[in-house]
Amino acid sequence: MTTVLSQWLRCPVCAADLHETEGSLVCPSRHAFDVARQGYVNLTRRPVPNNADTAPMLDARARFLAAGHYEALADAVAAAAGPAERIVEVGAGTGYYLARALEANPGARGLATDVSPAAAKRAARAHPRAGSIVADTWAGLPLRDGVADVVLCVFAPRNPAEFERVLSPGGTLVVAVPGADHLAELRERYDLLGVDRDKAEAVAASFPGWGHRRTEVRAQLELSADEVADLIAMGPNAFHGPPTTTAPTRTTLAVTVVSLTRP
Repeated sequence: MTTVLSQWLRCPVCAADLHETEGSLVCPSRHAFDVARQGYVNLTRRPVPNNADTAPMLDARARFLAAGHYEALADAVAAAAGPAERIVEVGAGTGYYLARALEANPGARGLATDVSPAAAKRAARAHPRAGSIVADTWAGLPLRDGVADVVLCVFAPRNPAEFERVLSPGGTLVVAVPGADHLAELRERYDLLGVDRDKAEAVAASFPGWGHRRTEVRAQLELSADEVADLIAMGPNAFHGPPTTTAPTRTTLAVTVVSLTRP
């Protein structure tokens, strides 16, 4: 949605405001970025990093999320976001959580950011009131100061200084991190990547002086063999030799949703 793109973004080269001109976003210094026909804009001007989500990873994620296994998590994220008019999801992937938050806020608009062009392309279709850009959270978000009422960060990289800059005073940051036993049965059975045990505490410690509260999301998931394969293939384990065969498995969903309020 170009209205969101033109009103929320700043130039990644010179930090001046971007404005829409004939299918591009342009700053006063004439740095220009084309709006792709799929509706997203690439604002990185650099090669795609090796850890960016690929199209097959996003296909697997879309299938898995469509099956409803993470519905409780999506509802918790939307509830933690609360009422808002401007919602940004960083590391958005398919834009699944942004779309849920927008559904909970009928008058809101949203923006998805991701370092993967394949993700930005898919997120551009996540919701009619959302726009999408390619951007690197660690390198700095090409967003104007105080532009967001809510920032969502679900299993995604965090940049505390940038989150504070782009959030309006009193704005809400919603961070979802896996618990110690998240997908424990799958991780043990298929030798998947581990989970840091202090992630929720580390999130709160990264934002000193911010108010915060936590919501625990727990459930037992009954997954078919194909769903197990998609769950493994949709995340970082896809880069580490995923299993060639899978079997139906019961596994634990254990995620902490941390809601932080910017002073």
